[in-house]
Amino acid sequence: MTAPLDPRLHAHRPDLADARLRGRVEAERFVEGALAHVAMPVADLRRRPSADAPLETQALYGEAVRVFEETGEGWSWVQLESDGYVGWAPSVTLLSGAPPEPTHRICVRRTLVFPGPDIKRPPMHDLPLGARLRVRGEASDHNATYGLIAPFGAVVVQHMKSATAYDTDFAGVAEGFLGVAYLWGGKSALGIDCSGLVQVALDACGVRAPRDTDLQMAMGEAVPEGAPLRRGDLVFWRGHVGIMLDAARLLHANAHHMMAAIEPLAEAVSRMEGKGVPVAAIRRLPGLGAFPVKADPAFTADPPFTSG
Repeated sequence: MTAPLDPRLHAHRPDLADARLRGRVEAERFVEGALAHVAMPVADLRRRPSADAPLETQALYGEAVRVFEETGEGWSWVQLESDGYVGWAPSVTLLSGAPPEPTHRICVRRTLVFPGPDIKRPPMHDLPLGARLRVRGEASDHNATYGLIAPFGAVVVQHMKSATAYDTDFAGVAEGFLGVAYLWGGKSALGIDCSGLVQVALDACGVRAPRDTDLQMAMGEAVPEGAPLRRGDLVFWRGHVGIMLDAARLLHANAHHMMAAIEPLAEAVSRMEGKGVPVAAIRRLPGLGAFPVKADPAFTADPPFTSG
């Protein structure tokens, strides 16, 4: 018997499904998704079309999405083009059409967008690490040099990198989120969770990683039992993941500290074992590259969550 398709990564419901899934799922209607892109700093993807529904993940500015349904109440049922995640986004956060081809991306955990090349003008909004944008020109004043972004706005050039210039130390990128508040489903400096931290940090290094811990556990290769740990090794518990900064220290966004924090791995292991949750795996990423988004066949709709 074929395992059901993971609803996190396949847009299908009894009444509506992605036309690309025709023949694989049953639905009353199949539709071709329409391309759109995120036009706000972040777009929340929720489990249901309601502001009080659980936050599943976030899409970042400039990210492409495929829209399958728009409700009259201001919600869109979408799938992210980057990691395949499915959820309900506020329609106001999206613009129809594919995003402009990005020339740059934000390389600090948070920057400000000014209405023009002047840091003394009130900023219009912020942008998170990893946001993709198209720079259409450059301007300077006596304070700074700015990239003029499409469709409008100005960002200081030291907060941007070329869209194809990547970091090489994802643990170092993750350290930049130290002290950021823990937020289930979050992916920005305004709130982040454990697997979001891993995904955002790897993205800064050009690695397309899946969103959830069970999916991330398929990345890289297993670290042999008893082998010394290295910077960048990923330590997994059921529903939780952390990044080793060296052989002894773990960085993770967690609900014990309610923020991204560093602690000795031994302390985290002891605390989790006290809850009956042992380490599930330790994985090492031998190089940078794209990893497949592959669902755990044992996935259930509401997997147990371990906060750390």
